[in-house]
Amino acid sequence: MKIVVYNLGCKVNKYECDSLLKTLTERGHEVSEDLVYADLYILNTCAVTNEAERKSRQCVSRCLKLNPRAKVVVCGCASQNDPKQFAAKDNVTFVIGNAQKGKLADRLQESGILLEALPREYEDDFSAEVVRTRAYVKIQDGCDNYCSYCLIPYVRGRSRSRSIESVVEECKNLEHKSREITITGIDISSYGKNINSNLATLIRALSDIDCRIRLGSLEVNVIDESLLTSLKKLKNFCPQFHLSLQSGEDGVLKKMNRHYTTAEYLQKVELIRKYFPDSAITTDLICGFPTESEENFESTLAFIEKVGFAQMHVFGYSPREGTVATRYKLLPQSVVKDRVNRAIKVAEKMRQKYVEGFVGKTLQLLTEDMEQGYTCGYSMQYIKCYIEDGQSDCLYDVTVEKAIDGIAYCKIINMDKMG
Repeated sequence: MKIVVYNLGCKVNKYECDSLLKTLTERGHEVSEDLVYADLYILNTCAVTNEAERKSRQCVSRCLKLNPRAKVVVCGCASQNDPKQFAAKDNVTFVIGNAQKGKLADRLQESGILLEALPREYEDDFSAEVVRTRAYVKIQDGCDNYCSYCLIPYVRGRSRSRSIESVVEECKNLEHKSREITITGIDISSYGKNINSNLATLIRALSDIDCRIRLGSLEVNVIDESLLTSLKKLKNFCPQFHLSLQSGEDGVLKKMNRHYTTAEYLQKVELIRKYFPDSAITTDLICGFPTESEENFESTLAFIEKVGFAQMHVFGYSPREGTVATRYKLLPQSVVKDRVNRAIKVAEKMRQKYVEGFVGKTLQLLTEDMEQGYTCGYSMQYIKCYIEDGQSDCLYDVTVEKAIDGIAYCKIINMDKMG
């Protein structure tokens, strides 16, 4: 049978899709992760914003345009939040949420809605091991933070961690199959809370892994001397720290239920740069939170420039029913859009400045694709780089010759012996 497993969400969803692709391939099915003609479509949905949930619903129709007679199975955060929005659609045969997702390959012949209780222990039913340039390894699921704007704790459950032994085993299986491993989870900063461990201990256990290692999104509270010392000892650590911010004004942070101040955030950034001076500090920013005044937003713009982010993901606030923030009066959409656009302009300026700082310096580039006539990929700092006459899936030492629109145009020095 031809089966498409399609990801509509985050890197955790991507890992889960990869695991399902692997299982279905082993069982003799023809599989794809792209939206192409198929007999069965499995959609792993997202609910982080209203727009993400809308796109998840629309994807059912996209599948049926490719094959009107196909069956559709839906799982993930959007179906966990509201399974009926999918079950009512034509050709949708089976809807589950996030529980037991790792065993979905065994249940494709079932029908209806099956929404089981979210687990309190890590479900170690996944094993992606899909060979590609960059692999993802999931170490944790769920979240205990309950930020006032976020639905994820309600659809993913409480934080729960995978065993160190299981993580190490998968990374060892991948280290000579993929060039880079990204450690991912819903909240990897909370790793180990339920198994008497922590992220620094896991990092030390990965010290012998012989490929690049990158961390997913981090919370401020996890940054300390122990973690940074452990990362410093990794063979091929990629010095990019995606340190979640959301707002640069203390009053807004408090209403968001973010448990730090801007002063504490800046202190952690300075600690990172003490250990990794050229590291990329990247972040997420929500503009137009209901309690955010124009003065608050101006403070945020000043703060993000003070930090000097290498890259930012900028979002407009999206109200999610069931979260605390929906009690507050929404700002006009025109205000939200204006603030998003202003923040993006500042982010683009900072990105360009960061990349310009590498002109004349050497970077290690992992190539992945072709774009605009160049071979492109990312440095260890997650700088997007263009080279001429390169091959994909190779590691190159390159010199940055110029920076244009936040992209480094580079010259090849040499290619690694595995290229």
